[in-house]
Amino acid sequence: MKSKDKVKKRGRLSLRNMIIFFAGLIVLLYIVIFYNYFLNKGEVLAKEVDAEVSNVDVKISNATEINLEELIGNNTQKNSTEEYVTEEMDLEYITKYQSNPELPTGVIQVVQEGREGKQEVTTKKVYENGQVVSEEQVSSKVTKASVNKIVEVGSGSRTSSYQVKAGDTVYVTSDRAEIRVEPNEESQKVATLTKGNELSVLSVQGSWYQINGSGARGYVKAENTTYINPNESYEEEEESSSSGEGGYIATPSFDMALNKPSGLSLEQFKKVLTDSKDTNKVMQNNAEYFYYIEEQYNINGVFVAAVAIHESAWGTSRIAQNKHNLFGYGAYDSNPYSGAYEFTDYSESIDLIARVFVKYYLNPKGTAIYGGEEASGKYYNGPTLSGVNTRYATDKNWANAVYNHMKYLYNKL
Repeated sequence: MKSKDKVKKRGRLSLRNMIIFFAGLIVLLYIVIFYNYFLNKGEVLAKEVDAEVSNVDVKISNATEINLEELIGNNTQKNSTEEYVTEEMDLEYITKYQSNPELPTGVIQVVQEGREGKQEVTTKKVYENGQVVSEEQVSSKVTKASVNKIVEVGSGSRTSSYQVKAGDTVYVTSDRAEIRVEPNEESQKVATLTKGNELSVLSVQGSWYQINGSGARGYVKAENTTYINPNESYEEEEESSSSGEGGYIATPSFDMALNKPSGLSLEQFKKVLTDSKDTNKVMQNNAEYFYYIEEQYNINGVFVAAVAIHESAWGTSRIAQNKHNLFGYGAYDSNPYSGAYEFTDYSESIDLIARVFVKYYLNPKGTAIYGGEEASGKYYNGPTLSGVNTRYATDKNWANAVYNHMKYLYNKL
């Protein structure tokens, strides 16, 4: 009897243990569900935030360690971005100057018109708060070659500063001079003239002459003509300017407009750019080209000279000496020497930078500029030192430094 009672008792104990065991499992299951749904709810939110901010490289590795308010605040403050842009741009031509002793000093004439090419340029742009703070050209590919402009400069014994007026006769000097219906490059072409054609000037309109001659009537670029008869000696034709004085010279000021000539004569440019600081005589030996850019491009040559002095330390910089580049043109902060353009001589860099300033920095888009072209105005922020500084130089003190050089030069007159 005792054995049977003992078996029954063990059966009852096993049933009770099983009930307790299954009850424990149910409780444990509820605890797991409760933990996953309520206590670990923040992990789900963190993953949703991760989907929103992944585009700014914020990596969430552990949800329990992320402060969402701090994360949102940091991403709001991250306003610096980079962008790579490839666009087709003008490939500026190079101007070659040739001395001609048959012409009076001070006279310049185009014998081959410059023609711009095209290039694909890739630029890295850095933005802060939506504004471009720096640009760096990282690659370029020429798609259409440019044609050099060739200019003859007089080096004769006499000096001329004659200005063509209505009623004068002019002669074509360039290899190609197009007559157009209106005084701009986009106007319909009437005819193409060749070197030596004789024209009567009906009126002068900026950098264009309204002419009649060679069986056509219309407008021709002034730079492609000369008042000097190629079949006669210039001594019989030219007006002497023996005083060497220039035109009206504006009083320098920090806010002066730089898209107007300084008014200095050729001799005055030579005077102000002859200086003991110019140990290699770079500025002195190239003074004439700052005068020539005023004659062709309607820009303050003293300003351009001051930029050259500032950027090249009076022609002593490595880029200036090795590459004939007085402006560090093409030199970017990441690799200045390698990026800087190389020129055959200093006149090329002076001429090119003058056209760059006129076309991109000193005139609003659509302004009629040299050679019948229109300004791009891409970096225009006003025709002043401060306006140029906005996009030309990363150094915020650049404008003040250049102005100090300008004052130094003007004070030598």
